[in-house]
Amino acid sequence: MSDLELPYAYGNPPLSAVLRSTPEDFQVEEILGYDADGEGEHALLWVEKRGANTDWVARELAKFAGIPPLNVGYAGLKDRHAVTRQTFSVQLAGKTDPDWSTLTAEGVKVLAVTRHKRKLKRGALRGNRFVLVLRQVDGDRVVADQILKQIAQRGVPNYFGEQRFGREGGNVAQARAMFAGRRVDRDKRHFLLSAARSHIFNAVLAARVERDAWDSPMEGEIWSLAGSRSWFGPEPFDATLSQRLATGDIHPSGPLWGRGETPAQAEVALLENAIAADNADLAEGLVAAKMDQERRALRMIPQDLTWRWLDGGTLELSFGLPAGAYATTVVRELAITG
Repeated sequence: MSDLELPYAYGNPPLSAVLRSTPEDFQVEEILGYDADGEGEHALLWVEKRGANTDWVARELAKFAGIPPLNVGYAGLKDRHAVTRQTFSVQLAGKTDPDWSTLTAEGVKVLAVTRHKRKLKRGALRGNRFVLVLRQVDGDRVVADQILKQIAQRGVPNYFGEQRFGREGGNVAQARAMFAGRRVDRDKRHFLLSAARSHIFNAVLAARVERDAWDSPMEGEIWSLAGSRSWFGPEPFDATLSQRLATGDIHPSGPLWGRGETPAQAEVALLENAIAADNADLAEGLVAAKMDQERRALRMIPQDLTWRWLDGGTLELSFGLPAGAYATTVVRELAITG
């Protein structure tokens, strides 16, 4: 199911626009959620990159420091066609810091340096802050403003973005081929397993969007705790859960498929098992790959969402998202972009 085929929470988008006219139109700032130790054998670099791949930047930092690439860490992959600011750790055991200001990697600038005791691990971040500019905007601005107000309050379906599925969505087809016996290298295997899980999750979420039950409970619900990977349930939906749902403390959840039974019950379990059966090759492949059942929130509420019209055809959006959420998932409810 491609991004354009996924159902919308607020009806068809009222706008069309161009996103990423330049990298500066898609700005991302990483939020680690903790401070550097101020000491240790790892240099913690606050890096701005423009039009550069995160893994490529890590290799360039390793080359400049004269260390193996495995000794460079980062918390998350960031968009290439963007201006992003994120943290890298560079292990310099027994070494002094090189003069980072002389780094000549194209599109890369080290903004600040401190020390830290541990290597940055993938996924060790709280979220990201985005500033996006939509250009050549056409459509109904009044409806767009109404939808933005609803998104600020209610959120959006927490779909995995098209980046997860590779060029023209090809990662899912490659995952099916891998599960059918095609050999792939270790790094590629990781991406294909993620694409397979994401495809099943998006299909479950799409079915719940069609039922208008992506931000409200169904019978047998498993609840995702905001800001963590923890979940609980099922349990009777009462006034306490209703209040927590209304304030964004908890969200309905969907499956990241793997070994074992879905913890959901009743109609949620029926739905999730039916969609897994429709994608049996992916579901069975994930089980065979020894992936465990996990959960992901079905709803995502942008933090501090603001917007302003820079002129009649240019709209700027600013918001924060938790780790693992996609800015394009917010934008797709508002505009069809090219």
